[in-house]
Amino acid sequence: MQNYIRKRAVKVAKHILLTSDTVRQTAEIFSISKSTVHKDVSERLPRISEELAEEVRIILERNKAERHLRGGEATRKKYAQENKLQV
Repeated sequence: MQNYIRKRAVKVAKHILLTSDTVRQTAEIFSISKSTVHKDVSERLPRISEELAEEVRIILERNKAERHLRGGEATRKKYAQENKLQV
């Protein structure tokens, strides 16, 4: 694994730990794809630091469990906004 990839994986992991951001949010901040973020934290990071990878995995699992709630909230806000515009 090249050194810049190793550094990026650790940087991405530390960001997720500090902010609890989702893969999508993290990808946007680092200007990389969601696939790259996911590969960095799920495949590359365990080879670099097993402990760090485990901490990140816990956060990502929590985000995954909550995603249906975030989606529902976004839909509710969208339709609330549309109703305001129609009134």
